[in-house]
Amino acid sequence: MKKINFLLVVLVGIFAFASCSDNDSYADQIERERNAMNDFIVKKGIKVISEQQFQAQDSTTDVSKNEYVKFDNAGVYMQIVHKGVGEKIKKGESTTVLCRFSEYNIFTDTLQLTNNSLYWSSVVDKMSVTNTSGTFTASFDPSSSVMYRAYQSASVPKGWLVALPYVNIGRIQNATDSLAHVKLIVPSTHGQKLASQNVYPCFYDITFGRGV
Repeated sequence: MKKINFLLVVLVGIFAFASCSDNDSYADQIERERNAMNDFIVKKGIKVISEQQFQAQDSTTDVSKNEYVKFDNAGVYMQIVHKGVGEKIKKGESTTVLCRFSEYNIFTDTLQLTNNSLYWSSVVDKMSVTNTSGTFTASFDPSSSVMYRAYQSASVPKGWLVALPYVNIGRIQNATDSLAHVKLIVPSTHGQKLASQNVYPCFYDITFGRGV
């Protein structure tokens, strides 16, 4: 519990640094966030492609060109590193998805939260996911989720769900298999609870696998 409380104190300090002053309007905060995302894209040498080009490429992004597709409605940018083994979550299906992730605060360009560290290596974030006629909903399992422990919310960031229609959710069977692997730039409107409250964007590096 002490380590979790310490983590939250550290996170609050980061949020305080990233959040805007009381004199800033919400529009000002959104503009600052948009500028930070654009600066991040330039700094990382990201090539942004349209949804139309993404679809023309069989819903893939060229990693060798550092391509990310921008979903205009969500404001989320996504790179598919690997589509993954297995198959997509079917319409009407509910399943358990296991995630390894790293979360970076784009304002500070620092690692903010991860379950890839040695301390959290035993915890794979577990999500219950449902595909209802192409619309995905999901929640974290409070007993197995670093995201839940940090943010005290079972809600999966909507930005994470943007990836699910395009990747396969399966299990590693042999040495040549790869889990679904995506990178996401997520604005506060589609982020976790404190990102939404404090209006800051996050970068995520996530793998998805099928649970039991």
